[in-house]
Amino acid sequence: ERARACPHVRPAAARLPSVRMADDTHDDGLPQGLSQRLRALFPGGRVRSARHLGTGETKAEGETTKGLGFGRPIAVVLALPDGSERRLVFHTASPDDFGHDRRSDRVAEMLLAWDTFGLLPRHVRALDVGVLAADGALVPLAGTGEAYFVTEWAEGALYAADLRRIAETGLATDEDLARTERLARLLVEIHQIPGTHAGAYVRAWRDTVGSGEGIAGMVDGYPLETPGASPARLAAIEHACLEARQRHKGKTSRLRRTHGDFHPFNLLFDARGEPVLLDTSRGSEGDPADDVACLAINYLFFGVEHRARWASGLGRLWRRFFEVYLAESGDRQLLEVIAPFFAWRGLVVASPRWYPNLDASERSRILGFVERALTAERFDPAFGAEAMS
Repeated sequence: ERARACPHVRPAAARLPSVRMADDTHDDGLPQGLSQRLRALFPGGRVRSARHLGTGETKAEGETTKGLGFGRPIAVVLALPDGSERRLVFHTASPDDFGHDRRSDRVAEMLLAWDTFGLLPRHVRALDVGVLAADGALVPLAGTGEAYFVTEWAEGALYAADLRRIAETGLATDEDLARTERLARLLVEIHQIPGTHAGAYVRAWRDTVGSGEGIAGMVDGYPLETPGASPARLAAIEHACLEARQRHKGKTSRLRRTHGDFHPFNLLFDARGEPVLLDTSRGSEGDPADDVACLAINYLFFGVEHRARWASGLGRLWRRFFEVYLAESGDRQLLEVIAPFFAWRGLVVASPRWYPNLDASERSRILGFVERALTAERFDPAFGAEAMS
C-alpha cells in the first residue's frame, strides 16, 4: 500500500503545535533573516517602512515594528538605489485545524502559492519562497524543483516475505506467531503515546475518507469496468464510510500516536528478530484502529489466493494478532470504529491500479469482507474466517 492561496491571517487553533520565528532584529527593525534576504533580493535597497498587516491593525504607516508574530504578514517599503520604491509583503503561516496543523502543510501552502500566483492575470506577483531556518535565517526555495528526502539504511527482511511463505505453505511456525505477537505489542506501545490536539483526530478521519490517499482517492482510482468492483458497489462503500466518519469523528479521546502505514512492506525484522519500521505517514497520529486494520487486512490479502491453507497458516496469525492486541491494549472500543479503516485498506489491496494481477473473484471477496465489516454494529475478528471460507 503506497499510495492555496496564501491568506494574510489564519486564526491559530487551541493546543496546536507551537511555532514561532526567531525575533533577533536588524537595525532596520526587521528580523535579521528577513533583512538579509531583502538585501540579497534587492541589492542596495533600504527599508523605508515596515508594518504588520491583519485584522484590527491600527499602526500608522511608516511605523517600524520589531517583534514578528508567526502568521502575521509584514508590509515593507523599500527605497532602491535608482530612486524608485518597491512595496512587498512578507508572509508566514499559522497552524490551524483546517489542514494546516502540520508544518508540512504550511510549507506546501507556500510552495503552492509560489507555483500558482503567476498563472492568473492581474494577480500580485510572488517574489520569493522559502523556509525559516532554526537560527532565523530565510532559506530560499525559489528556483528549486521537487523535494528530496534522505534516510538511513535499515538492514533486515521484509515481513511481506514471511506472509508469502506462510500463505503458500499453510504452515505458521512458532517463530511466525512470536513475530505477530511482537508486532501487536509494538503497536500497543506506540498507541500509548497521546496525540497532539483534538483537531488532529478529526483530521485523521477526514483524511481517511476524503483525501487522495484515502477512501475517495482509492475509489476514484478504480477503472469503471473493474470486475468485482462495480461503480455502484464502490459508491456504496464510500457512502457507508462517510456516515461512519460522522458517527466517530467526535471520539477525540481516542487520538494516539500511530504509524499510519503499518503494512508488511514497511516492516522489517533484523538479524536479532527485532522489528524495524519504515515510512511513518499521515502525521503519525490518529485512531489506533488504522494501524490495526492496516496490518490485519494483509493477512487476508496474502491468504486470499490460498484459502485452503488459511486456517493452519495466516489464519493463526490473524487470530493471534487480535488476541494479543485487544488483551494488552484493553481497547475494546476499537471494534466499534475499525470498519472504515478496513474499508480504506481493503480498497487499496483490491485495487487493480496497485495489484493488477488480483483475480476478480478474490477482489470481490476482499470487498465482501469490507462490506460485512461496515454493516456490522461491531467488528468481530471471526469475520476474517468467514471471508476465507
